[in-house]
Amino acid sequence: MGISSAELSLLLLNDRQIRKLNRVWRKKDRPTDVLAFAQREGKFADPKDPVLGDIVISVQTAERQAQEAGHPLKQELDLLLVHGLLHLLGYEHERGGTQASRMRSKEKELMKKLGHQT
Repeated sequence: MGISSAELSLLLLNDRQIRKLNRVWRKKDRPTDVLAFAQREGKFADPKDPVLGDIVISVQTAERQAQEAGHPLKQELDLLLVHGLLHLLGYEHERGGTQASRMRSKEKELMKKLGHQT
């Protein structure tokens, strides 16, 4: 990823807890699988700050998604962690197109390094 040293926090929640965060920060009143709160973005951000930010994952949603995809929970949690990390590093997919393709490609690359085939 081109980063020599960095840190992030990881918080594992249930659907009720992540729904509250999603409602407050994204104005979406529903649970989600992963939220990422970047430390290096915004008006007062320092791009050299070793703290990337916070990743919040709903284990309940991850369990459902793992079942639907037919793979282990650990693989789904790894995917959500990778997805959140990419958001902390500035990757986006919300608007689709080239940005989404670039992010999906990087997700596949990182998941392969973790030993998962996607």
